[in-house]
Amino acid sequence: MNLSVLLEERNLMLMTFEYQTCHNESSCIRRVPVFQGLSDEEIMALHKVTKSRSYGKGNFVFREGEQSETLFVLNRGTVKIVKISDEGKEQIIRLLFPGDFFGLFALLQEKIHYADAEVLETAEVCLIQKKDFKAIIESNPHMAYRFMLAISERLQQADEWIGTFSLLEVERRLAKMLLAFYNRSKAPIVQLPVPKKELAALLGTTPETLSRKLAHFESLNILSLKNRKEIRILDADELSRYTK
Repeated sequence: MNLSVLLEERNLMLMTFEYQTCHNESSCIRRVPVFQGLSDEEIMALHKVTKSRSYGKGNFVFREGEQSETLFVLNRGTVKIVKISDEGKEQIIRLLFPGDFFGLFALLQEKIHYADAEVLETAEVCLIQKKDFKAIIESNPHMAYRFMLAISERLQQADEWIGTFSLLEVERRLAKMLLAFYNRSKAPIVQLPVPKKELAALLGTTPETLSRKLAHFESLNILSLKNRKEIRILDADELSRYTK
């Protein structure tokens, strides 16, 4: 495949729909924990500078090395933050679900994005430009404080995951991740956001080991494997005990 074809494919992957103004009824602003508790006046100030954009599966919200000029908030769909090694190996750093915000660190530090943000299923993303975001933060100490808390929580989660990854056995890592999916979905049936091969990479194990651990949990009646993408959690309390 020649370079021109590769560039054309990349442009198609980056292609998105036209910007649209978020509507009050469906605005992601009210869905994001960091924005909850704001007054109607504060919500309206954010709403005025928030745009939305739709992305198809396989599109990129941003690419590694690009300059950050935007705060992104996921309103619908699933996105993975992924880094590609020099050898072409993919490593998922983080999975994003509705209500998650991303791109904040590069935005505040005026740095480039350190990884790709790739859409796993059709997504709607709300965007706030840097100049608008900074103006609102600088004039609103309450909102600035909430963002400080959100950043602190994000760092704590990162520390906890590092501890989970380095200290816990694969079985306990898997239990912790399944419980997180279960708590987020608020339903007994958990939809795996990525194929098992990628999920295994995120857990630092092999697909074969992941399959064995899932089968073990199924033999204990902790879960039921419905198909390749769905898992029914039968005993969340017992699953929780495996995380400790």
